Amino acid sequence: MQLTRHDGDTGWWEMARCLPHPALRRDVLGYTGYTEHTLQPVRRRELPGPRVSVIISFGPSIDVLSSGDGLLGRLTSFVAGCADRHAVTEYVGGQQGLQIEFTALGAFRLLGLTGDEIRDGVLDLADLFGHRRVQELTDRLVSAPDWPVRCSIMDHHVLELAEDARAVDDAIGWAWQRLVDSRGQTAVGGLAADMGWSRRHFIQRFQRQAGLSPKTAARVIRFDHAARQLARRQRISDVAAATGYADHSHLVRDFRAMAGCTPSQLLAEWGLDDAIPPGQL
Repeated sequence: MQLTRHDGDTGWWEMARCLPHPALRRDVLGYTGYTEHTLQPVRRRELPGPRVSVIISFGPSIDVLSSGDGLLGRLTSFVAGCADRHAVTEYVGGQQGLQIEFTALGAFRLLGLTGDEIRDGVLDLADLFGHRRVQELTDRLVSAPDWPVRCSIMDHHVLELAEDARAVDDAIGWAWQRLVDSRGQTAVGGLAADMGWSRRHFIQRFQRQAGLSPKTAARVIRFDHAARQLARRQRISDVAAATGYADHSHLVRDFRAMAGCTPSQLLAEWGLDDAIPPGQL
């Protein structure tokens, strides 16, 4: 487990990151326990990425807004789907909970979610598993003595889900892995041909299971890689060249479309708001 804590003038936060059980690592990227307390309202930009996040909250609700500031929901425990646009979260006071990050195909396999059910939106976790089941799981997590035990509880729960997992097409799994391994730089047009499928059939099957079209998935994967490189304080021009953008301007256009701001503006947000960890979703 990796534990990180920060204390600042306006509040403090603590995050605990745990890896899932080895049997789950194809479908689950990791667990993050978080506790935050602030003296001021918090508004946070949540970047798109090639993953589906499940948030199990131990505290008050949080507002989730679309990139156009439309309210998607005032929620406690919820699922946030794959998207190619950022979202915004808002809360006042404090937050505590556990976030589980599934791969896009892991969400299809273990949560039973098709792309149309969750893409570009949020879903109350009780609508997926039922209120009683979610409450029982939340109570167990809250009463656990520490984050390693909570992650172990989640491992057990997700392993139970895996017993009734949906089957993902082998070809779709192969195509997704090609996109991930190339960090979104594989030519999508050649994937269907390599599989022996028609382009239309490939797109339909891929989108139903992964939640995004192949072309959009490649774009999101590339953006996600670029954003992570920026977070390591690499030069914007170097990031553009290393992540497959045609030039600096191409990267900036993609960031405007997907993050709602330029790379420089995003770095400024992270630098000015160092009392709050970047993105839960």
